[in-house]
Amino acid sequence: MLEIGTKAPDFELPDQNGEVHKLSDYLGKKIILYFYPKDNTPGCTKQACGFSERYPQFTEKGAVILGVSKDSVASHKKFEEKYGLAFTLLADPERKVIEAYDVWKEKKNYGKVSMGVVRTTYLIDEQGIIRKANDKVKAADDPENMLKELN
Repeated sequence: MLEIGTKAPDFELPDQNGEVHKLSDYLGKKIILYFYPKDNTPGCTKQACGFSERYPQFTEKGAVILGVSKDSVASHKKFEEKYGLAFTLLADPERKVIEAYDVWKEKKNYGKVSMGVVRTTYLIDEQGIIRKANDKVKAADDPENMLKELN
């Protein structure tokens, strides 16, 4: 996980519509940048739907939400359409941004060890500085917790 107070690494990734986004495009806004393991899985769906339901409240506070996983553009599009998601999903199948943000880690699941994305949420300020970093995210609680962080 990257440290609070450091500059968030810039990147370019395609969204669910194939349009390329750069983190630097969002300077001047608060950014909720969250990394999640996989589209259409229970925890990831709860987290995404929670952010989508609260999306108007985030925009009122001048924040954008960017969700990142190693899923493809096509997978993100299906995920967006299935749940009516209101925010941007970024595809990082080569894990360049996932690794730059230090969220590709060894994970243990039922005694099995494998590499994967550790659910992590960053709050980045208007100047591109990391103000909050959490790698102990509870998927269902993350959207409400991040909304409180914006106050």
